[in-house]
Amino acid sequence: GSLWKEISGSGPINLGQQQRGTWWPLMQTRENLTEVKSIKSMFQFRTFDPEGVVFYGDTREGEDWFVLILRNGIPEMQIGKADILVSVQGGPKLNDGKWHLVEISSQGDFVVLEVDGQKGLVVGLKSKETVEVLTGQIRLALGGILVSLDKLLIPFQPEMDGCIQKGNWLNLSTPWETEMIGEPWPCYQNIQPGSYFPGAGLAAFNTTDLPGHQTEESGITIDIHGDSTKMEGTVLSLKTSGQELPTVTVKINNDPKKVILTILKRDTVTEQSFSRLSLTLLKNQVNMDIDDTHLTFEIDNIPDFPRSWKEGMILAFGGLPGDGVSYSSIQYLKGCLEKIQVQGQDVDLDRALYKDLSISSHSCPSEV
Repeated sequence: GSLWKEISGSGPINLGQQQRGTWWPLMQTRENLTEVKSIKSMFQFRTFDPEGVVFYGDTREGEDWFVLILRNGIPEMQIGKADILVSVQGGPKLNDGKWHLVEISSQGDFVVLEVDGQKGLVVGLKSKETVEVLTGQIRLALGGILVSLDKLLIPFQPEMDGCIQKGNWLNLSTPWETEMIGEPWPCYQNIQPGSYFPGAGLAAFNTTDLPGHQTEESGITIDIHGDSTKMEGTVLSLKTSGQELPTVTVKINNDPKKVILTILKRDTVTEQSFSRLSLTLLKNQVNMDIDDTHLTFEIDNIPDFPRSWKEGMILAFGGLPGDGVSYSSIQYLKGCLEKIQVQGQDVDLDRALYKDLSISSHSCPSEV
């Protein structure tokens, strides 16, 4: 049987709960074009995510289609009509964490995007082959697309950690359908930039996909920003492939407050909190900076980190990578990592090798 459930299109809808790496929409609806009086949809949208798919629509079962995405926080529309493919980018940056009113309408040969009442993009399209017969069905989708990827003019990361509310889709009240597993995620009243780990899973990278070392003397630096007094569990762990135990692990315990750095099997406990933790991996040496405290560890059998990093290790945020069974869930991080950097460059969890569905890549609930 189908897993389809009905869901209201008026929201709030958290696009962040979409399965990672999938282009299939979070939810979709369809209606006979004869029922549609005006091809216009409006909704409020909020995100800190720079890239991902927001809204898709098509007619003629995907022969004519359009998609609204964000790239570098700026709206981009890609449109396919008969033999024409168009991509246009412009308008204001939308990934500032504030609610924006977005309106998309089809006006004759033009598709118009308005943001907060101002025209953002106007795209004109005409093809000798276009059929003006408005029969059949119109399909709408959120958080994904219904055409094959090879139709896209410019590919993009589909995942969008954003919220939609007060949606009005073509003035229709048709219910939407979703294959969402479990309860819909809430859209928190207040959010702040960061990656939110609810204590249910981790995100893992192969170090070959991350920036490497410039010189052996400077090594590899991993920076974590956030309020450690509001975290509990494993912040990060680094494991050499083929090894059972992680080489380096950083855990936070707040009862009483302490930061535990484990190198091979040796624990070092510092009883303090931080807003920034920095780990530098050198050849046979690890440095840890917690705010202004500097600690150095030299252990004989520490691997040559810069070399191992280049060859490929698993770096996980929010838990211990492993077979999943032997590590109990108390190890998973609960809290917000406001910023994650490797070699001074921001790490985007949407690009992880593996990311648990429970993690929000670009937003944390905030108490403001």
